Amino acid sequence: MEICWLKQTASPEAIVVFGGWAVGPEVFDHLAGDQDILFVSDYRDLSADLPDLSGYEQVSLLAWSFGVAAYGHWQHGRLDPFQRRIAVNGSLTPVDRERGIPPVVMQKTIETLSAASYQRFITRVFGAGQPEAAIDIAARQEELRAVAARGAAPDPGFDHVWISEKDKIFPAANLKRAWAGHSISSLAVPHMPFAEFSSWQELLA
Repeated sequence: MEICWLKQTASPEAIVVFGGWAVGPEVFDHLAGDQDILFVSDYRDLSADLPDLSGYEQVSLLAWSFGVAAYGHWQHGRLDPFQRRIAVNGSLTPVDRERGIPPVVMQKTIETLSAASYQRFITRVFGAGQPEAAIDIAARQEELRAVAARGAAPDPGFDHVWISEKDKIFPAANLKRAWAGHSISSLAVPHMPFAEFSSWQELLA
């Protein structure tokens, strides 16, 4: 895992973000809030520990996309530092025909990953064309294989789930099946929904 502070100002509150696959933290740059923000990415290996968060009065989790299952696997067997956990457009069964990304889609993504296919992926994530972005193809293929190989993650107990109705990465119908019985809010937006929010507090509400 790669772990880095996006903001660290000795705030009494921290938010840990388990991000998505091959999308950087820039999608959160516009969100207002006084909280310290820790960003986690690259799920080829989940053995790394988070920094000591015990000095914070409140610590919240935001897990997006493959970050949802990655967090579930990571948290299992560790002490839980979070008072609130939010899942966004992801599933504890990340590769699953009915409750995640269909296996055939995952396998095709791995086998055909290229600069061009990554650009198409980013367009689907944002629901619009994006500036050309670089990708480490071998590393990101390895990450996808690791996600698929881990399988379903233990449920760490999410407090709320956001689901995008226009998601072209995780089908909304699959996510609704995956989170049946949980507290869910729907958004009429693509897989990357954060432009709909102006503050971290709105996401964590």
